[in-house]
Amino acid sequence: MNIIVGISGGSGAIYAVALLKYLREFGATTHLVVSKMGAYVMEQECGVSLAELRDMADYYYENDDFSAPIASGSARMDGMVVAPCSMKTLASISGGLADSLLTRAADVTIKEQRKLVLLAREMPLSQIHLENMLSLAKQGVVIMPPAPPFYQHPETISDLVAEVVGRTMDQLGVPNDLVRRWGENDG
Repeated sequence: MNIIVGISGGSGAIYAVALLKYLREFGATTHLVVSKMGAYVMEQECGVSLAELRDMADYYYENDDFSAPIASGSARMDGMVVAPCSMKTLASISGGLADSLLTRAADVTIKEQRKLVLLAREMPLSQIHLENMLSLAKQGVVIMPPAPPFYQHPETISDLVAEVVGRTMDQLGVPNDLVRRWGENDG
C-alpha cells in the first residue's frame, strides 16, 4: 500500500513517529510531507530532526514541491493521514486551500475519493473547528482526534500511542496487530 503521511504543527508529533514506524513494519510504503511548524513541533516534542524524520519514510517531499507525485491524482496512492492535524491545516483542507503540498495532497485525496484520516489536535474545539470538521466528514474524511481507549489498561504512553496508530491504520486498510480488539484479546 502507498500511504501519504502529512505532519502539521499541532501537538502530538509522537503519533507521526509511531505511525511511520508501524506502517513500515506492516509493509506499507510511506510518502512523507511535513509543514514548517510540523518539523518544529516534532523537534520540540520528540527531539526528532527533519533529517531523522525523512529516514523514517520511504519517500520525502518538500512542502512547497508541487511537482511531487502526491500532488497529482494520477499517482497511485491508497490513502493519506495527517498526524497530527492542526486546526489551521484542517481549515485549509476544508476550504480547499491547496497552498502547500500537504494541503494539495489532501485535496487530491478527497477529489479522488480515497481515504483521508485527520488526527485533529486541539481542545477545546470552537464552533469554527467543529463546522470545518463537519464539512470534511460530509465529504467522507475521517476526523479522528487521537483519544486512546483505556479499557485495555495501558501501562505506558507507548501503549496509548499504539492503540491510536493501530486504529488509524485500520481506517487506512493497513492490516496490523496493534489494537487490542474488543472481545478478541480477552483472557
